[in-house]
Amino acid sequence: MVRITLPDNSVKEFAAPTTGAEIAAGIGAGLAKAALAIEVDGKPQDLSEPIAADAKVNIATVKGELGLDTMRHTVAAQVLARAIKEMYPGAKLAIGPTVDNGFYYDVEFSAPLSSEDLPKIEERMHAIIKEGNSVTRELWDAEELKAHFKKTGDDYKLEIIDDVAAKGQLLPGGKVSAYRQGNAGENFIDLCVGPHVPDLGKITGAFKLTNIAGAYWRGDSANKQLTRIYGVMFATQKELDAYLVQRAEAEKRDHRKIGPALDLFHFQEEAPGQAFWHPAGWTIYTELTDYLRRKLDRAGYVEVNTPKLVDKVLYEKSGHWANYFDDLFLVKDEHEGKVVGIHALKPMNCPCHVQVFNVGIKSYRDLPLRMAEFGSCMRNESHGALHGLMRVRAFTQDDAHIFCTTEQIQEESIAFCALLKEVYADLGFENYFLKLSTRPEKRIGSDEIWDIAENALMETCKRTGMDWKISPGDGAFYGPKLEFTVRDSIGRDWQLGTLQVDFNMPQRLDAFYTAEDGSKQHPVMLHRAILGSLERFIGVLIENSEGKFPVWLSPVQAIVIPITDKQNDYADDVAAKLRAAAVTATGGLRVEVDASNERMQKKILFAQQRKIPYMLVVGDKEREAGTVAVRLRDGTDLGAVKLEAFMERIGGEIAARRDVQL
Repeated sequence: MVRITLPDNSVKEFAAPTTGAEIAAGIGAGLAKAALAIEVDGKPQDLSEPIAADAKVNIATVKGELGLDTMRHTVAAQVLARAIKEMYPGAKLAIGPTVDNGFYYDVEFSAPLSSEDLPKIEERMHAIIKEGNSVTRELWDAEELKAHFKKTGDDYKLEIIDDVAAKGQLLPGGKVSAYRQGNAGENFIDLCVGPHVPDLGKITGAFKLTNIAGAYWRGDSANKQLTRIYGVMFATQKELDAYLVQRAEAEKRDHRKIGPALDLFHFQEEAPGQAFWHPAGWTIYTELTDYLRRKLDRAGYVEVNTPKLVDKVLYEKSGHWANYFDDLFLVKDEHEGKVVGIHALKPMNCPCHVQVFNVGIKSYRDLPLRMAEFGSCMRNESHGALHGLMRVRAFTQDDAHIFCTTEQIQEESIAFCALLKEVYADLGFENYFLKLSTRPEKRIGSDEIWDIAENALMETCKRTGMDWKISPGDGAFYGPKLEFTVRDSIGRDWQLGTLQVDFNMPQRLDAFYTAEDGSKQHPVMLHRAILGSLERFIGVLIENSEGKFPVWLSPVQAIVIPITDKQNDYADDVAAKLRAAAVTATGGLRVEVDASNERMQKKILFAQQRKIPYMLVVGDKEREAGTVAVRLRDGTDLGAVKLEAFMERIGGEIAARRDVQL
């Protein structure tokens, strides 16, 4: 007897081993038709695979994550792969997994493939799906399957099978799973662990091949470079169309294009993963740090600065050596040709902040101690993972650590959330939500302190009024965390801020304070950041605003455009007054004068391309009246206004956006 427990906790009994297809049919014809795969005790498998023991199951349809992923996998590994082999007989197939929103397949072609070939491949894929062939899982002897792939010329499949065998991962009897398309016979068989949909007629989603790229076999530049064909797929055409619109908008907003176009920064191979900040970009960077410093000062933080190169001993004690070793850049300390020590470029600030805390005697009266640092860190991200400002090797965190008592965790957590809300509002982010990441399987510390930390953060979530959800097992190895995810102007989500409760690191690094009863106690350490890394946040800000920064952050806030050379003196005078006016927290505006010989309309167009918020056009009429003709970067013409009135307008806009006390 096999007892099958369904998601609603109802139980179905079978006299003999059953399958996902039989279970779905027993529930109803509608589910049998919609079923794509099954999850058995949390493990995905084909509908045709036998279930011989009692199990909890979930039938996957296209409406769920597993069902859609199964459909995407079939489109990649069965439909796209077969289309390639039919259209390009000499092609050698490598791997075809699913990824977020779609799939890809890596292929070695005998001749270069271009994006112009994708519509033809896509057309053949639709024809294959229309055939409605069955897709059947088969267990092959490893050597027999290798012999098959030798005939088809798919050498990469041979290597995969050999690797599986070398790792002792063959199925019982030395078998390997493969999938056959029914009507294609032996003309198309692909190596795959599955699951796949039982027949191509069940592929109801909408897909599109989007682009091609180069990809080294197994991500190793020493290997041959293959052609990677990317595709996206969704449950409905409507969802696909919406995604493609968003993708086009995202490409238009790509910070890697906008940043250099606005002369903000650049990257080059001689310094991988490290930005070269130009004057305009560094203005944004320093404005953000100055703004945050004022916020932190009002919130009772003290700022420190800690070393960039630290002995590995500190990271061994903190636990980072064991848990983040692959992220570390290591430096040998040599003396007379001998290695006398190993140091690491600082990957995070927390262990160093504990060292500052440890200097001098701390009392309960000193807590909470809120210690901030715009800490420069380096992490050894793989070259293939680097992505503009979003994924770098060198970055600066708006980092801080709050040393407090257990009783102060709740109050400090709520105060931090309030501060984060203020900052996000000033920066134009109103749509965000919280994720509470709980204890991971690999962790340090007792369950008792994890309970205290998780309960404190859960109560914080409830009291902030934000939308929140629990993410089981995603906490840091030293404590649970809140992650603040911002939704940008085109609907993409970015995880920026974080708050982590850590009982463990202060203990590991011997941090103490004297309690009210005279005993020595370890403080609790709250790791927190609002923007995360400044590099990544500026990348997000560029893409969210399409480079149209709020006035207070714009590298150039206004440009004065004389109509002819005769007004150059007046333009210079206007610019000088704006630079001297007390309209910002640091003084006057950042203003330029375009005294070039170009026509006025071309000057305006150039300023709009630079996304400068205000253009102040001046001619003889404006000079005589002491006015400026104000234009906005979106083309709106506000007409002529007195210079004092313009200063009042822009000053009010800046103050309102950044909560500045002038």
